[in-house]
Amino acid sequence: MTDHLKIALAQANPTLGNIDGNVMLARAFREEAEAFGADIVVYPELFLTGYPPEDLVKKPAFQRTVQKAMEDLAELTLDGGPAMLMSAPMVEDGKLYNAVCLLEEGKISARRFKNKLPNYGVFDEIRIFEAGPLPGPIPFKGVRLGVMICEDMWFTDVAECLAETGAEMLIVPNGSPYDHMKSDERLNHAVQRVTETGLPLVYLNQVGGQDELVFDGASFVMNADRSLPVQMPGWKESLVLTDWHRQPDGNWKCETNEVIEPEDELAQIYHAMVLGLKDYVEKNRFPGVVLGLSGGIDSALSAAVAVDALGAERVHCVMMPSKYTSTESLDDAAECARLLNVKLDSISIAPAVEAFDVMLQEPFAGLEPDITEENIQSRIRGVTLMALSNKLGHMVLTTGNKSEMSVGYATLYGDMCGGYSVLKDVYKTTCFRLSEWRNANFSPLFKGAPGPVMPQNVISKPPTAELREDQKDEDSLPPYEILDGILYGLVEEEKSFAELVEAGFDSHTIARIQNLLYIAEYKRRQAPPGVKISTRSFGRDRRYPITNAFRDKR
Repeated sequence: MTDHLKIALAQANPTLGNIDGNVMLARAFREEAEAFGADIVVYPELFLTGYPPEDLVKKPAFQRTVQKAMEDLAELTLDGGPAMLMSAPMVEDGKLYNAVCLLEEGKISARRFKNKLPNYGVFDEIRIFEAGPLPGPIPFKGVRLGVMICEDMWFTDVAECLAETGAEMLIVPNGSPYDHMKSDERLNHAVQRVTETGLPLVYLNQVGGQDELVFDGASFVMNADRSLPVQMPGWKESLVLTDWHRQPDGNWKCETNEVIEPEDELAQIYHAMVLGLKDYVEKNRFPGVVLGLSGGIDSALSAAVAVDALGAERVHCVMMPSKYTSTESLDDAAECARLLNVKLDSISIAPAVEAFDVMLQEPFAGLEPDITEENIQSRIRGVTLMALSNKLGHMVLTTGNKSEMSVGYATLYGDMCGGYSVLKDVYKTTCFRLSEWRNANFSPLFKGAPGPVMPQNVISKPPTAELREDQKDEDSLPPYEILDGILYGLVEEEKSFAELVEAGFDSHTIARIQNLLYIAEYKRRQAPPGVKISTRSFGRDRRYPITNAFRDKR
């Protein structure tokens, strides 16, 4: 039995499906931990494959590759270096489990399986994995480690079972995606488990982007007295060596003191967008991004995020003016490009608009111009950006926000055209706040430059699509403060018509916005992926039917 244990926490960023690359990353973290004198290295949930693997994990060839990689890593521990607490999908008796394996002395010496399989929001593990039995502790160097996998921490019985069967500390490998409500929830559940069991707890989370999900890291250690001796940083890979000692009463205590102060909400959202875009572009091997820079706030904010994620040299901006584009917009786009130090091309869409007028003159004869002509302009811009993407290889970054996507204030195959969106889950009012935040703040994790990233006029002027003379967004929509309040109630909180009326919103406006929300579902099904920020992101969390006759008007 030992009275001293050094546990290295590898807050790492695996790439889903890149088994060889993840093995190399695991080895690199282990080598660093060995240099610090670690006894064992803990890795996040399903580290070996990346998380969430979705239906890829059902493929037998994938399962065999993972098994071989786990065995190879186990063999590595013959060198006398640190053991590894490694997580991956594992097959046992023909059943597939979300597993954690202790690798030591050249072999897989213990396995534990996830007991609570989440089946809500972005999670559907029940259709992929078998639920494991309630776990018992894993013995290591005479210490009984109580390993719970992610969701297992959110329930009383798993920790209770571990405590009753002799666990001396709780270790929780996680693949916990960020949303703006998550930090407090994690901490509250950790406090409950520590309070119930009297055991210290290690919470180790993945970091990085995977499609629409972003994992923020922010791992921590909580001692039995509910103090936090370790709070790891968010949004970046990090290794921390935690130093544990057995106290005179027999209980374990982490003596390490490494606490990073948490960020405010706007900083977290902006970092999530930066990391989500960075990993989507780099893990899918795009050379960079191209986007339309209109002189409006959404494209300016999207461009700023892209520069902070990738660097100015990998961001190509294009101004695509029409006869409705104001000098103000041209000037604002140019100033944004200057502040961000990005390339800005100007490609007039006027010749293409004239060509469509000629092409459609006969079938449109006798009909007044309407939204059709507006959408043609948007679609010409989409085709232009896709042409540049095809020719130069850059991914098209779309710039629509959640307010617009909610009510269908977006054009299919036009401004919705592209490969990824950083504002997809961000309401318009939050876009204003984020723009002000970025103009006043900077992080060493950003690849852009400190200082303002857009002129104040971009933030303060009335939003407009500039698809007709003197157009403003509020010609078609309520003021964004009202629109976003109604949408937050309908989408995030699933409030009824009556509850929104009681909250002070106009009944006719509620009914109209609710209808727009429902009938725009077909557009959202065809939208590109984007960073999940809220608890109710479109596509991953909120899954509504396209054909839907229900309207709550009572």
